[in-house]
Amino acid sequence: MSTTFHAELIPDPDGGFVVTFPDVPEAVTGGETRAEALDMAADALAVALLGRLEDGAELPVSVARGAQLVPVSVRARFAAKIALIEAFRAACAADGAMNQSELARRLDIDQKEVRRRLDPNHKTKLPALEETLKALGKRLVIQIEDAA
Repeated sequence: MSTTFHAELIPDPDGGFVVTFPDVPEAVTGGETRAEALDMAADALAVALLGRLEDGAELPVSVARGAQLVPVSVRARFAAKIALIEAFRAACAADGAMNQSELARRLDIDQKEVRRRLDPNHKTKLPALEETLKALGKRLVIQIEDAA
């Protein structure tokens, strides 16, 4: 699962830049400067991906490449939430016994808390995300890269 997609920065005739994502067409934003446009692009990408998850849709695959495209990653807290939702969906598909009730049982927490943790719009703290991923047989790994 990747939360990095390639974006196209298009100079706006009125000033600034418009940012679009070939693989995530609903993610469109802009900014007065290149740096501001890329910063806004990370947020627009997160909103689009979380929106797809909220709608029950599959996440797109990052395939667009090209010299004119710039990689943009969602912020870490959104990437962790997306990873959790994707891991839960995969566990449900692979194991007919996995559902929110079973996950709550594994975590020894109320099912309402599991619903909050799986809610794309709920701000879940990192320890809770890690705990839930562990219950799904996954672990969260953080990677540091040079800033663009």
